[in-house]
This record gives sequence, C-alpha cells and structure tokens, in this order.
Amino acid sequence: MKGRVLVLDELDGRQAAALMVDGRLEELSIDPRGDEALPGAIYRAVADRPVKGQGGIFVKLPQGSGFLRQISGVAPGQRLLVQVTGPAEPGKAVPVTTRLLFKSRFAIVTPDAPGLNISRRIRDDEVRAELSALAEAGMAGADPRLGLILRSGCEGAEPDAVAEDIAAMRGLAEAVLTDVTGGPELLVDGPSAHDLAFRDWLDPAVDEADTEAGSFERHGVADALEALRGPRVALEGGASMVIEPTRALAAVDVNTGADTSPAASLKANIAAARELPRQLRLRGLGGQVVVDFAPMPKRDRAILDQVLKSAFKAEGETNLAGWTTLGLYELTRKRDRLPLADLLA
Repeated sequence: MKGRVLVLDELDGRQAAALMVDGRLEELSIDPRGDEALPGAIYRAVADRPVKGQGGIFVKLPQGSGFLRQISGVAPGQRLLVQVTGPAEPGKAVPVTTRLLFKSRFAIVTPDAPGLNISRRIRDDEVRAELSALAEAGMAGADPRLGLILRSGCEGAEPDAVAEDIAAMRGLAEAVLTDVTGGPELLVDGPSAHDLAFRDWLDPAVDEADTEAGSFERHGVADALEALRGPRVALEGGASMVIEPTRALAAVDVNTGADTSPAASLKANIAAARELPRQLRLRGLGGQVVVDFAPMPKRDRAILDQVLKSAFKAEGETNLAGWTTLGLYELTRKRDRLPLADLLA
C-alpha cells in the first residue's frame, strides 16, 4: 500500500507499533517483557559511588543501578532527578542523564535550558508568529529554569491542541522538579510503544491508522519481523549483506552475489550503505558497527563516503568514523532501544 500507515497491535500481550511507508517497515517499537526502565523514564535517584576511570558515577534506582556520565557537582548520597537515555546492556547499569526533557507530540519542556524556541523546519513566518504567541502565553509565569521547544508537528495543528500540550508538559515539569526528597522512585514512566508512536511518528501525518487486533498481519509487519530475525538482507541486483551482532560490536558483510562485472562491487556497496541505517534501527543495534564492504578500488571510497553520510543524516547520534587500515568501515550508533532479537526471543 502506498502512503504512511501507523499500525498498532500486540505481541505476546505487549504493546507493539510499526510505521509502514509505501509498504515497507520504517519504524518499530515493542514493549519489553519485564520491568526494564523505558527510555524517557524519569527517576528520583541517589548518587552512589564515582567511577573515575569511566568519568561517571553510579546512582541508585528503584530496581537497580543507573550510570551517570557526570562527576562534577555530584556527591555520594545526593538526591538527583535523572532520565533514562537508552536500554541497559546485559550486566550493565541503566544509562541516565540529569538533562531532563518533558516531551509530547507538540511540545518539549527543557529544565535548565530556558528560552522559547520553534522548530527550524517550520519556515512560514505567519505560522511561527502564531506559535510564538502560544509559547509565550503557555509559559507565562513559569519557573524561570524552564525552556520550551515547539516541534515541527505544530505546523497545521489546532492551536488548542498545541496549548494543551504546552500546559501539560509545563505542569509535569514543575511537579517533578519539586519532588527531590526521599529515596529512589519512578516519577514519570517512559512512553509505551503505542504512546511513542503517537508522539513521534505522526510528522508527517499518516494516511491511515490501524489499531485493530491482527493489524500486523494485515499490513505485512509480521512478515517484515520474520525477515528481521535472520542475518541476511537481500539487496538489489542479487547482492546481499549479512548482519551479525556480537557482544562487542555488530559485524556487517556485503556480498555482490552472482554479478561479476567491474561495477558490481560499487553497486552492491551503495545499496548496502543506503539500507544499513534502516536495518540497524529496526534491529535495535547500536554501539560499534564494523562493515566489510565488497572489494572495490580505493578511488571509489569517496563515492561511498557521500552515500553513507546522506543515508545516516537523519539517524540522530551516529559517528561515521571511516575506513580502517585493513579496509573495513567503522561507525558508532547510539543504543536507543533494546535489540530486536531480545524482544522477540
């Protein structure tokens, strides 16, 4: 089906959400099985012990430990408000930050980052003026530590809906910032799969939303998930790449297939470079990624560099480290979700 389709369903009694674009799976979110801390959750934590070699400090959370990459100004026993930035790796503490964000579909309230800002993607001067007035009205008399960002989804939204989001996020932020006494406690839960989809995937607007049971089967999400279980990814022209996560890194191997023409390697590598961001995102793979592209002349690396740069442009926190002396390509990607293999195990 052409267009953008939001698909909400359940897997083993857990919420699951998918975004299909022109019949291809582009976004995926599945709730974890246990009581793992969800990214975006806000806790009252207690500073525990610093780890100088790692440049951070452990903090006590209700269900275990968090790791805060900050030591300056934090003393053992101090009460802190922290937000989960990503999933915990096996055997490691939950990554947290003190830079809180209170995020909704239209508004983000930013403690300790004052100012009123509007997404740069909104360029219409009249719309920006209207949103600026809404922001000023919504934040009038607020705690001076609070800032506000109006997201790109505000363009075309009803003013009342934007105002409601501003009020809700401001009220939540003000309530949480005063709740700093007591032991470790969950103050704001992270968004569930369905909440995340409605918050972050509706810009641009979807053409259809299917929230009925069995929607994953009807829209091909179940088939896409089955394909993601395997390491092999078919590429155009008979080429393929194999993605195999290990404990230390994710290894990617690109193959040209039956095509032995002089241009086959570059064609396969370009196809792999364009598909790699989507595959890493859907599979929930982050950290270090090492790619063994198909053999090609060194002069073609500049072409592939530009393709990779363009492909990963919208992927958030990704560092394209480049080529090693052995001819491998290295990059790092933020771990922003649990590995799909763990969620489907």
